[in-house]
Amino acid sequence: MHSIPKEIAKHLRDVYFGGNWTSVNIKETLSGINWEQAVTKTNSLNTIAGLVFHTNYYVNAILKVFKGLPLDAHDRFSFDLPPITSADDWENLVNKSLSAAEELAMLVEQLPFERLGENFAEEKYGSYNRNLHGLIEHTHYHLGQIVIIKKLLEEGNIK
Repeated sequence: MHSIPKEIAKHLRDVYFGGNWTSVNIKETLSGINWEQAVTKTNSLNTIAGLVFHTNYYVNAILKVFKGLPLDAHDRFSFDLPPITSADDWENLVNKSLSAAEELAMLVEQLPFERLGENFAEEKYGSYNRNLHGLIEHTHYHLGQIVIIKKLLEEGNIK
């Protein structure tokens, strides 16, 4: 039987681990980026580490709601990256991001179809469906930025 929640979970996994139409994913894109590159400011763009933290901030917010906790996410805190001062700090950030995405995908797979149309936390946030698709779109958007910043770093185009 076809399951819309399983399809949404697949799309979430695809942006993080591969298999989407763009053939670009978070895990592969971040591999080979060292911690110094991750925190290097490129022109006026965000850092790669900042973007990883930012996308993961929203994954974690949605994950908490799936675990029965209240929605507690504020845009003003979504770039509050703790200092990355070592390879371990960077590796921990990447691993937490990938783990949270997989955990959320597993919970989405188990979501009853009927819940997709229900309010996510509060009516003003729209439905589960809207929030899950928005999260995936948001991640693709910032993945594109990470890819460009990575290329700029590799080419030495830093100002």
